[in-house]
Amino acid sequence: MKKLIVLAMMLMAQFSVAQTEHAWVYFTDKPDVANALANPTTILTQKAVDRKNNHSIVIDERDVPVNESYITQIKNQTGITVMAKSKWFNCVHVLGTQTDIDNLLNLSFIDQIVYADRSLNTSGRPAVATISTVNKERFENFVMFNYGNAANQTTMINVDKLHELDFTGEGITVAVMDSGFSNVNTLSAFQRLRDNGDLLNGYDFVDRTTDIYAFTGSDHGTRVLSDMAGYIDGQFVGTAPDASYYLFRTEDINTETPLEESYWVEAVERADSLGVDVVNTSLGYTTFDDSRYNYTTADMDGNTAFITKGGNIAVEKGLLMVNSAGNSGNTSWGIISAPADGNVFTVGAVEDNGDYASFSSRGRTPNIPVKPDVVAQGRDTFVVNSMGLTTSNGTSFSSPIITGAMACMVQAFPNKTNVELMQIVRESASIYGNPTIQLGYGIPDFEAAFQTLSGDEVKNATTIEIFPNPAKAILQINLPESTQNATITLGSMFGKTIKIYTTTTSAQRIDVSQLAAGMYLLSIDTNGETITKKIIKQ
Repeated sequence: MKKLIVLAMMLMAQFSVAQTEHAWVYFTDKPDVANALANPTTILTQKAVDRKNNHSIVIDERDVPVNESYITQIKNQTGITVMAKSKWFNCVHVLGTQTDIDNLLNLSFIDQIVYADRSLNTSGRPAVATISTVNKERFENFVMFNYGNAANQTTMINVDKLHELDFTGEGITVAVMDSGFSNVNTLSAFQRLRDNGDLLNGYDFVDRTTDIYAFTGSDHGTRVLSDMAGYIDGQFVGTAPDASYYLFRTEDINTETPLEESYWVEAVERADSLGVDVVNTSLGYTTFDDSRYNYTTADMDGNTAFITKGGNIAVEKGLLMVNSAGNSGNTSWGIISAPADGNVFTVGAVEDNGDYASFSSRGRTPNIPVKPDVVAQGRDTFVVNSMGLTTSNGTSFSSPIITGAMACMVQAFPNKTNVELMQIVRESASIYGNPTIQLGYGIPDFEAAFQTLSGDEVKNATTIEIFPNPAKAILQINLPESTQNATITLGSMFGKTIKIYTTTTSAQRIDVSQLAAGMYLLSIDTNGETITKKIIKQ
């Protein structure tokens, strides 16, 4: 009996060692970075370069693709399967036994390995370091849609008022990350989208195919897309019916593994390279089929999950990221999921009368920063599924309602950054002064946000000069000659105050030599008015 027990234990140990693991393998460098950055259209589309230049987004080493020769060498290693890659993190997602994955450390270009099963991450494999991160005269083009069944979910957030000013998403590119887009290429609800050339090519990252419609096992993405792009004359209109859309499948409905996080990051990187303006994700990750990979509610801290860190970089890169909060409000989990816990714009759900929908995932306690950011109708939301018009429940549908509205705001104010637009929409919401973990800042008012920014366009026409920008050491600020006193606040892109300056003259010099390279916000309060400018420290 003793021998049998020992034998059984040996077999169990062998089985444990032999089981397949998920891991991210990080590289030490990238090829020819200097040349790539000097010629950015070799790594990004012209649209992507233009968007970044327009918003002073730095094109940096993270935009350079991963070294394909490194990937080839890893593929040739015993027992290793490469499943996904990320240029932002300079890594690949691999499957293999712990022994085979650990053997990759023998390759000179491997910087570190991080396992999805965090119990396997020893001190010898440090965790990844945090990466920081007037359109007023439009009435001549007055647009009137008959929203039909979609009227309540549209007028609740006043995006119809933007449509009336002809801001319908025209010229704005949206990427949709989801689990399947059945019949989008044939449904009459998307005929207008197809006829206008606004249904762009997509990619299935799960099955690795350009045929985004080959997988027919889910129409979740179809329903999500409809709340932005759907159009049935007299019956249904999405919130951005004239935007252009890329469709990306990143969710595998047959399994729940960390690999889907890597698919998503890879897709967002592609969206950034293509010059996408706004991204909708009606997905979230908390627990997996294998409990070793599970996150805890404490991990929903905005910078732990791989997908959350990817979302944070996407925001830093200038993408306006909108994400559903999740549907865990009535479960033991309760709170938001990844990547909704990060710097993305997180959307919860309300009933058709504006009351909190109990299934909508709540914010953290303490709720800092506030999550969800805003809410929209997620109960009995009208959508188009693979068969036609119907209703669905979930933050999966409140999120695209907001995404479409955000696309209209990007069209109206192309010179505003993603961070600026997110903040102004927060400030327009119904309970901005008293946020809750259920509703965040409440139901946004896109008409009010538009009016505020239209007024700011006039204010910002003052003769304030900030140069050089980008700056290496000294930033010169020249204020209007009428300036009697001014308060200048230097802060991070996410609102953290770094230093406050006061001046009684029209000229102020700020030493930025000690700042880390990156983007910062400069808030200038002068003569009773406040404007915000973005600066770059080289």
